[in-house]
Order: sequence, then structure tokens, then C-alpha cells
Amino acid sequence: MPTLASWTLRGRSLEWGQRTYLMGVLNVTPDSFSDGGKFNTPAAALMQAQQLVAAGADIIDVGGQSTRPGAVEISLEEELERVLSVLQVLRPEIPVPISVDTTRAAVAKAAVEAGADMINDISAGTFDLSMLPTVAQLNVPIVLMHIRGTPQTMQKLTDYQDLIGEIYQFLEQQINVANLAGIEPDKIIIDPGIGFAKNHEQNLEILRRLSVFSPLNCPILIGVSHKSFIGRILNQPDPKARVWGTAAACCAAIASGANILRVHDVKEMRDVCLVADAIFR
Repeated sequence: MPTLASWTLRGRSLEWGQRTYLMGVLNVTPDSFSDGGKFNTPAAALMQAQQLVAAGADIIDVGGQSTRPGAVEISLEEELERVLSVLQVLRPEIPVPISVDTTRAAVAKAAVEAGADMINDISAGTFDLSMLPTVAQLNVPIVLMHIRGTPQTMQKLTDYQDLIGEIYQFLEQQINVANLAGIEPDKIIIDPGIGFAKNHEQNLEILRRLSVFSPLNCPILIGVSHKSFIGRILNQPDPKARVWGTAAACCAAIASGANILRVHDVKEMRDVCLVADAIFR
């Protein structure tokens, strides 16, 4: 395993490889698959963020645009309104780093100016070609995730000749594009995109073979929380009832080398991390 440079974000040190970090999901959308409509007012979002931090979240990830399969794209103005209205109340109260889940450079710029510390782009900078140069100018970290198509089309695009090889090639390419745009190599996190243009079996293969991505020399983020492949294994249609299945998938991700887990159930996954880190790290 390569030794990754540690990060300092908002006065907090992230020592990659020492332990697993938790990114708490805060969807400020009416239509996200697991918690849509629950936290889409600033007051509700603040209360949830405070609970996530109290439960052990190392980073809060704020999303104003749902990326669930089939999600309808909202206007730039609507995404800005959702994200900025929440950041305005979060930033003075939340001590941990805040990430913003967006594919739009204009949202990234406004969010960082409003106090966000990093950007989480499900398209790895491919949906908005000004994203990577903008993030370079802002001098903040970015998550580059693998996807094919868009949330509307991705579940029809799951035909791969070499699943892991093609994901690796895409991530390597986007790391290079990001570097050329001026983003420092040690400010990049990679995410193979569980559930994004991947079917049930492919998600399991990614978890089994996650260590293949370690030569890219970036921290690895994994988002399995409540996802449909877990529902299929458990025969559980309700995303919120997939906590134990999420725990098992998170444990597997840690065993395979994940550095950050993006989760809804921070309190429960904190225990998973503590035990899995004690075993595997």
C-alpha cells in the first residue's frame, strides 16, 4: 500500500491509512432515494448535521441535486438556493469539514466561498468542463467518481469488457486531467462509483477488488449506504431498513482498503469502523 500524504482540513488532521473516516450524508433534496424531503429546510439540515457530527462524522457532505437512478436534473439557480441556504446556517455551527456534492463549477465556487471545504463530483469533472480548473483556483480537495452516462441513463450503461480495468483507466485519466488543470495530486480522492452504472454483481466485484485502485495513490471513498444491491441481497425494498447490510458492505470496503465511507447511519458505522480498523489496520 502506498503511503498517502495526510491532510489538514479546518484544523483537523486526516491521516490516511491510520483509520477510516466517515462522511455523513446530508441530502437537502426532496427526492433523494433514502432520505429525500427529510432535511430540505435549513433548520432541519442543521439539526441533522449536528446529530451526524455528534455521532462521529468526520466530514458532512451536502447535496442539493439528487443523483439517484432516474433523478431529474434541477436548474442551477435551484441547486444554488438549496446548497447556499443550508451552508449559511451550517458553517457557523458545524466544526468539521463540509463537502458539497455537485457537478457544477458555479455551485462549487459559490459553496467554497460560503465556507465549504471540499467538492464531491460524481462525474469526476466530466459534466462541467470548468469544474476542474475552478477547483484548482479554489485550492480545495475534490472527489473524482466513476460514472457512465447521467443519473437518468446510467443503469442502462452497465456493459463492461473489463469492469475494474475500465474504472481504473477512467479514474487515472481524470486524475491526470485534474493535475493538468492545476489540482495538486494530494488533493484528489477517488471513488469507483458503487451503484453508478454498475449492476448488482459489479458492485460486489468492486468491493472485492478495491485494493486494485491503490496504485493510483489517492485516498479511496466508498458509498454503499442503503444502496439497492444491499436491498437485493436482503430482499429489503425499504432503503432505511438496510443498516445491517450497509454495515457488512462497509466492513468489506475497509478490509479492501477504503479510506472514507460515505454513509447515512454514522453512529452505527462508527462502531463498524472502530472494530474493522482494529482488525485490518
